[in-house]
Amino acid sequence: MDDEPILKIEGLKKDYGSVKAVDDVSFSISSGKIVGLLGPNGAGKTTAINMILGILEPTQGLIEIFGKNMKDHRSAISKCINFAAVYAHMPANLTVWQNLYVFGLLYEVRNLKERIDFVLHEFDLNTFANTKAGLLSSGEASRLNVAKAIINNPRLLLLDEPTASLDPSISQFVRQKIREYVEETKAATLWTSHNMQEIEAVCDQVLFLSHGKILLSGNPKTLPSEYGKTDLEALFITVAREPLSLG
Repeated sequence: MDDEPILKIEGLKKDYGSVKAVDDVSFSISSGKIVGLLGPNGAGKTTAINMILGILEPTQGLIEIFGKNMKDHRSAISKCINFAAVYAHMPANLTVWQNLYVFGLLYEVRNLKERIDFVLHEFDLNTFANTKAGLLSSGEASRLNVAKAIINNPRLLLLDEPTASLDPSISQFVRQKIREYVEETKAATLWTSHNMQEIEAVCDQVLFLSHGKILLSGNPKTLPSEYGKTDLEALFITVAREPLSLG
């Protein structure tokens, strides 16, 4: 059914001894929707993404993607999802083209060379096709990261601070390309960021995470006023500093 969520999470937990990195988190993302996952450093955002990707095993809870349990169908599911993160660097000794080719093979992309040509053009990387990834600027590397993230036409896209440390012009370019991809393919997208203006611009819904728990959620454009705040940044600061006051 069209209204079935692409990503469904119920009661997700990840414990490291007595530390609860993710504590009973539940949410879903439908086709064509972008959901922002916000929170201070150490809130559990990256841990949650790594569990969705299947890199980390949950202590407890359900991760369902395309109606299938990630634990039981990881191999099939992984071909239809992808991610980009500021900390996930591409192999430095491979060229831009070689990186896209290798990842395309891993994802079993059909008509791979044509797909590589498309993403090179889409992210303005043609000039750098034969440049080693380790020689790229931060902006060029970020564009390569996102190009890799859509190489397999994923139906679920996970983005962990994809525009961190980029100048405003490159950030806007990356945001625009991701939004175009979501609009064209109706992919479901989970996006973490510390840039509140970015989240307000791209996301249909936001989830505020603190100490592993989702404290509040809603439309990023209207949620601040519901809690007496002028904007998303003011709300973020309150959640980060005084999370219990929003209960």
